Amino acid sequence: MSNKHRNVLQAIFHDPLSSNVQWREVESLLHHLGAVVEPGHGARFRVTLNRHEFTVHHPHHGNELGKTDVKHLRECLAAAGVSLSGYDERSKPDAENA
Repeated sequence: MSNKHRNVLQAIFHDPLSSNVQWREVESLLHHLGAVVEPGHGARFRVTLNRHEFTVHHPHHGNELGKTDVKHLRECLAAAGVSLSGYDERSKPDAENA
């Protein structure tokens, strides 16, 4: 397990909303969670995670997601059953076996 993935997830679920979440880190986190990320039209990406399908947007200027995009991503991850506490629980057996 990477602390980087946990830190990205923490930034997504942190209040107040963070505006310095990097797209590449989000994409890496999604893959780590087992999501299928497929390019869509323009800057849109279709994500399938835990049987939930949603769309995320790659930032047009730069590599950081805006607060609105972070909020949307948070809502989509929550709908797919992803939470920071759930991620910590999922990661515990890995840490004990290491």
